[in-house]
Amino acid sequence: MAKRERVEFVCSECGGTTAKWHGQCPHCKAWNTLQEFKVAPKGAASRYSVDGRDARASRGFVDTTGAVQNLAEINIEEAPRIVTGLSEFDRVMGGGLVRGGVALIGGDPGIGKSTLLIQVMARLVALGIPSLYVSGEESASQIALRAQRLQLPLEGMRLMSEIELEHIEAVIAKEKPAFVVIDSIQTLFSGELDSAPGSVSQVRECAARLTRIAKTYGITLFFVGHVTKEGSLAGPRILEHIVDTVLYFEGDTHSNFRLVRAFKNRFGAVNELGVFAMTDHGLRGVTNPSAIFLSEYKSNIPGSTVLVTQEGTRPILVEVQALVDQTHLPTPRRLSVGVDTQRLAMLLAVLHRHAGVALFDQDVFVNAVGGVKITETAADLAVLVAIHSSFRNKPLSPGLVVFGEVGLAGEIRPAPRGQERLREAAKLGFSRAVIPRANAPKHPIEGLEVVAVDRLADALNAVIS
Repeated sequence: MAKRERVEFVCSECGGTTAKWHGQCPHCKAWNTLQEFKVAPKGAASRYSVDGRDARASRGFVDTTGAVQNLAEINIEEAPRIVTGLSEFDRVMGGGLVRGGVALIGGDPGIGKSTLLIQVMARLVALGIPSLYVSGEESASQIALRAQRLQLPLEGMRLMSEIELEHIEAVIAKEKPAFVVIDSIQTLFSGELDSAPGSVSQVRECAARLTRIAKTYGITLFFVGHVTKEGSLAGPRILEHIVDTVLYFEGDTHSNFRLVRAFKNRFGAVNELGVFAMTDHGLRGVTNPSAIFLSEYKSNIPGSTVLVTQEGTRPILVEVQALVDQTHLPTPRRLSVGVDTQRLAMLLAVLHRHAGVALFDQDVFVNAVGGVKITETAADLAVLVAIHSSFRNKPLSPGLVVFGEVGLAGEIRPAPRGQERLREAAKLGFSRAVIPRANAPKHPIEGLEVVAVDRLADALNAVIS
């Protein structure tokens, strides 16, 4: 009698498993996220073999033998980087591509994921690095037409339209490319499983087997992933844990500018930001993104200020706008774009308690210009300064930049890398900075007047002209 196939239910949000289906995940408490997953039989380890042999039989590029080693005896070698020549892409990746590195790139449809990767592939082919593009969504003629439209050299660019995992594995073993793009991971399926492409079981299986091949052969592997309507990657959460790097495309599809942010990177800095401009010939890196974000900035408008934020290893100047208007609703609205709405509500309470600015009968709208999502707390002071300027209907001092974290007691807390922020502001022609006292420079910065403050009330008095 054949042994009955075991079934588990996997949460698409946290990756937790349970033996029975529940409406609510018992691990992360998310609703309606459990999906059926068929557990592989005990002999399924053979599916993770390479060239018909167990991958654990030899070390390959990555040691997967399972042998116990002394940490002091391990030979440490710096992973060599493959520089593509696309400066913003190399920045986000931590300085270039790493052999055996697996990356996942997600974003809205039509934002430029495939365009960026085919440009990277063209650069690598020009350097003599064998590459392979596997498309499960577009035909070969469609991709060739796109490459031609981008004016990329077509010679040497290897392409395959396939969604069956076993066939892809055989081609990779035969071709032995150094760079592989899978577009997209949700379209692949394995004949070993009965579920449909895009299901939890198929995505986990395909990602795990391709990652094993990449680590064994030393292949730089890129997965293209779809996103949900909430903006998160579709499929199981474990997909983000398997890979070494997770990149997200941000920005409005109607805008010419695209932002690529690294949310996870084992070989570089997290939260690193790359800025691209979409042109007729593909994506082009923007070396000075601050100038782009401030191109339409006017210093004589109430409710507008400039924040020096830190994105990865690079300081960027971003305009923060606020609009305060009398409400006609029982409950005033608190809306923000690019700034956490929950933190905005907390900052408004601090503004009332420690600066005497009551906004309980006012609608408050906050916007970070340029489609930037500001996650760091150093934006607190800039947000409150913009709100206070709009409420008083008074413009801020010309040439002003602001940064600093605001505590619940009304104190101004320091921000990391304060000196780098100030030097970036001075380089772009700003003449005055209101910052936390702990970030005050020991030596004066040429062309920049620094006003160091300890309390929120002092900061607001210093900015209104």
